[in-house]
Amino acid sequence: MKRKNENWDVIVIGGGPAGMMAAGRAGEVGKRALLLEKNESLGKKLRITGGGRCNVTNAEFDTRTFLSNFKESDKFLHSPFSQFGVKEALEFFHSKGMPTKIEDRKRVFPESDSAESVWNVFIDYLKKHNVDVWLKSEVKAIHEKNGKIESIELKNGRTVKAKSYILATGGKSRPETGSTGDGFKWLKDLSHAVAEPKASLVPLIIKEPFVKDLQGITLPEVKISVYLNGEKQQIFKKETAALKKSGRLLFTHFGVSGPLILNIAKHIGEMLEYGEVKLKVDIVPSLPHDALNQKLQTIFKIENKKKIKNSLNEIVPSGFIETLLKTADINPDTENNSVTREMRVRLMDVLKAFTLTVGGLMGTDKAIVTSGGVELSEIDFKTMRSKKIENLFLIGDVLNIDRPSGGFSLQLCWTTGFIAGSNA
Repeated sequence: MKRKNENWDVIVIGGGPAGMMAAGRAGEVGKRALLLEKNESLGKKLRITGGGRCNVTNAEFDTRTFLSNFKESDKFLHSPFSQFGVKEALEFFHSKGMPTKIEDRKRVFPESDSAESVWNVFIDYLKKHNVDVWLKSEVKAIHEKNGKIESIELKNGRTVKAKSYILATGGKSRPETGSTGDGFKWLKDLSHAVAEPKASLVPLIIKEPFVKDLQGITLPEVKISVYLNGEKQQIFKKETAALKKSGRLLFTHFGVSGPLILNIAKHIGEMLEYGEVKLKVDIVPSLPHDALNQKLQTIFKIENKKKIKNSLNEIVPSGFIETLLKTADINPDTENNSVTREMRVRLMDVLKAFTLTVGGLMGTDKAIVTSGGVELSEIDFKTMRSKKIENLFLIGDVLNIDRPSGGFSLQLCWTTGFIAGSNA
């Protein structure tokens, strides 16, 4: 705490990725900035994102193509992304000594494979530009008069004031990191329209009991079809870089996860209101039926003395074979030279349409991202300023913007945080 004077040019509420970017940028352009964080440290969720690796952005450099992943929200985002987009975000990190690498689906990670590298960039950024950071400083109330915020009241009894305020309190995903939706209540009190947050990028609960036996197993490349009450549904109307029909599938103790699942979860959640939803998983999408049949016959011929349970490793992970054979009604101890045509057909049917019954979506506490937030028409996206409150700026996950996994959420934080920090 550097100043006795508790008046600032800019106060940022929320020390997550968007808030740190906004506060650092405000300091960089010469403003006296204060960052308020209720946790004992900054960036708690940032440090665990991407399994601790931190998918910082998506290396799609064509802005129009990049924004197509945000569906109907894209029309609001052209202005901020034209000012600070993917290229500028990568230049920001590289200029601060953090090299990056690009992986599948154009996902960008720190070369170190550690979210700590990203966290360190922002800690240094805040220090360099003399941002005051108050930890364990939870906001109790926001006081407004005549369309302007007058002060912030903290739970520790202090009151702080600034010319401008930036709200970066996040959504409701992973509440143990501090994302408990506090900002939405304040925004409603400030007359903003707020769509109720729901789990968006979230794992699915699967009814079949065998999923518990598959916990930790990953199927590296599958294709999923979705059925509602027995009828195939059209989810992938427009395939983008992030929303693909095929991808990795991860089994958990309660169901399934992975980028492919996360990106269709919201659609499935909506379908569940109308009936039973089943996933039919093509475990070997690169092999059409004829090629798969030929491959199996070759395996069974070459390894004719082996048991079938010991012969399918090149098709599926070994931990998955027992469940696969049980589902196909084949004794795992059957020798390959005893596998009948009928058995082979059943095995192919399961490999091409492994069926999972959806029991529901995990709650917001397990969500990677929640949907919902402030209605976008109430924000001036050239500056991220509220159209309702003259000196309030809104950024990151408080915005009602759906997006897929793959680096799009953090890029939204970098962009909106930078724009708000530049203009507040």
